[in-house]
Amino acid sequence: MKKLEVIEAVVLAKKEKQLSWEAIAAELNMGCVWVTSACLGMNSMPEEIAGKLCKLLALPDEAKEALMEYPTKSWDEAIPTDPLIYRLYEVVGVYGETLKEVIQEKFGDGIMSAIDFSMDVDKIEDPKGDRVLLTLNGKFLPYKAW
Repeated sequence: MKKLEVIEAVVLAKKEKQLSWEAIAAELNMGCVWVTSACLGMNSMPEEIAGKLCKLLALPDEAKEALMEYPTKSWDEAIPTDPLIYRLYEVVGVYGETLKEVIQEKFGDGIMSAIDFSMDVDKIEDPKGDRVLLTLNGKFLPYKAW
């Protein structure tokens, strides 16, 4: 199976079995954001995890290999039109330079890794309207001089 076919099969099986990403991640004993990303083709799964997912969702045997393939991480460079994705784009556009300044002031000249990285999404109930809490946790990688 090709990766795009597996992504479609995962999404259909998830819907058919009425599972949430949170429930799938719990069954795999992995983080929800990472599992969702891997199921949508943006990360490769280790063999054991891919096997567990295939069993959980009753996917064909050939799906396991596609889930294990190294992804080509790419995205449309146009300004996103989906409202939620656009708001994240807007946050980076408005606060990107600020985050860069604050991070480099605290850590020095470098970047936050998106490889040695984790991310969580939490819901905080609030009487004025529920809140979305995004936690981005990346290793600091200093630039080197040579």
